[in-house]
Amino acid sequence: MKFQLFLTKHTNQITLVTGILIVLGMLSKYLLQFTLGYQVILAVASIIAVIPIAVRAWSALRNKVFSIELLVSIAVIGAFIIGEFNESAIVTFLFLFGSYLENKTLQKTRTAIKGLTDMSPTTATLVTDDGTEEVDVDDVDEGDVVLVKTGSQVPVDGIVVEGNGYLNEASITGEARQINKQLKDSVYSGTMVENGYLKIKATQVGDDTTFAKIIELVEEAQDTKSKAEKFIDRFAQYYTPAVLVLAVLVFAFSRDFRLAITVLVLGCPGALVIGAPVSNVAGIGNGAKRGILIKGGEVVDTFAKVDTLVFDKTGTLTEGNTAVTTMHTYTNNADNQLAIAAAIEGVSDHPLGQAIVSYADQQSAGGAPVLDDTETVKGQGICAQVGKQEVVIGNQKMLTAHNIKLNPTQLKDLNDLQAVGQSTVIMAVDGQVQLIFGIADTIRPGVKDSLAALKAQGIKKLIMLTGDNELTAQAVANELNLDEVHANLLPEEKVEYVKKLKAAGNTVAFIGDGINDSPSIANADIGIAMGSGTDVAIDTSDVVLMQSSFPALVHAHGLAKKTVSNTRENIFIAIATVAFLLIGLIFGYIYMASGMFVHEASILAVIFNAMRLINFQTRFDKHQPTKTIQAATA
Repeated sequence: MKFQLFLTKHTNQITLVTGILIVLGMLSKYLLQFTLGYQVILAVASIIAVIPIAVRAWSALRNKVFSIELLVSIAVIGAFIIGEFNESAIVTFLFLFGSYLENKTLQKTRTAIKGLTDMSPTTATLVTDDGTEEVDVDDVDEGDVVLVKTGSQVPVDGIVVEGNGYLNEASITGEARQINKQLKDSVYSGTMVENGYLKIKATQVGDDTTFAKIIELVEEAQDTKSKAEKFIDRFAQYYTPAVLVLAVLVFAFSRDFRLAITVLVLGCPGALVIGAPVSNVAGIGNGAKRGILIKGGEVVDTFAKVDTLVFDKTGTLTEGNTAVTTMHTYTNNADNQLAIAAAIEGVSDHPLGQAIVSYADQQSAGGAPVLDDTETVKGQGICAQVGKQEVVIGNQKMLTAHNIKLNPTQLKDLNDLQAVGQSTVIMAVDGQVQLIFGIADTIRPGVKDSLAALKAQGIKKLIMLTGDNELTAQAVANELNLDEVHANLLPEEKVEYVKKLKAAGNTVAFIGDGINDSPSIANADIGIAMGSGTDVAIDTSDVVLMQSSFPALVHAHGLAKKTVSNTRENIFIAIATVAFLLIGLIFGYIYMASGMFVHEASILAVIFNAMRLINFQTRFDKHQPTKTIQAATA
């Protein structure tokens, strides 16, 4: 084990020594005319170089794996038997040097991950009773308060309890712009305080922080294999033994030992084995530096085939920053009723409910009443018991379920609000409508252009599913040129519609906020969360757009298609190389050393081809401001 570790650590030095010995051997033969010295030096070079290769081969054999190293080791032994020390030395050197170049170039495909890990905070300034104390970030516990000054990184996920500052959240969202953070605002580990200072109460620490989860997910994703990779892995299990058998058969029929060992060298499937994973790594890395988390090669494959995009409305197509614009009252005690509405909606995290809570705060509504009991009805609203009063607040479905009817005036007010594209919430007490809220939301910037770009990339259908009313939903759909819109849907009805689309032969991606829409996200072929790092978004979806932006969605889809295309190109290069080598072998212009040279060149070709994905941009991207993650420095 120690010997193997020593060889691994010093493989580059062994490669260098082998190269120097080959040069010295050539000088001995062609300058000094010392043929014996030439043979001895190259034999020594072969022995030195084959040792790490043979050790790897033996290690693989112990795990019942027939590796490329085994083919090379056998070929070198064969070359020794026939006295072709120059061939064995050059083959082993090229193999080791090729591995060195592979590792160097592969490192470049992981630059995004390195950039992320470099941004991981290592220390924190802990606020204590005696002042402050510099501690290791792993020593911070939930509930602790940390101080973060200008130029420092936030070490935990938490809530601002004191101070004011501007944060660069590129490590989370991929968008390098400053965001003001004040009292009670949420902040994330790994972000940078560009200006100001903050005291933050830790809510998530260590591996539980959003940033830690992002790094873990991206690293796991790069190890998750696509269908092409899985096929190639299965293929390689049988390919290498087949090459061994073929070499034996060649020798049996031709009695040409040189030809047989040349077959072993030419049979190395290096480019084929590495072609798919390197494309996968580069593609996922490109997404990571833009705040796009794609969970593995299989997700990339499926996403590239998506032809139908299904959207939630509130918080997805729209900002979700809802605000009450109109409140119709049908009571003499509007302030008290508004306070009741706010208290009930306070138990909900729905954007419409939160808009009512904010509106009540602005209006300085009366004191919050005591809620004796509440029941949330998904897709409809909330029932509550307030003292002796039965309160119902929600949409028209909620009122219908409780046999509550609107009078002509109320119905006209409701229709007028919906006609101008506003969402509506109705509150009834003891069966009588008291309040109707008109709540406005705005469409996300760039959504219309992004949807057009997705159509240009091959998406056939754009569909919106929403629990909102028909008029509001249709107004949004008309503005965005959607193909279909279905309103007044419960969460389970959204799921059924997604299943219906899949059954019809469509490859479906559902885009939602990652919380209310998690059932639909889970049932779609690809679930996409437009979320700012919520646990549910990260855990349940296949793709997470940390920016919550539609240009990021366009990039993610284009990247998936390009990654699959790049994988196919690499497979073609690998197969074409094998064909070229076989033809060269048949016609006698390819030998053991030259075959290894072509083999290593093909490996570098697929790596460099995959590296093009690192800087990939869609046509749509080129018209957008480029925002990528930059490594933060304290």
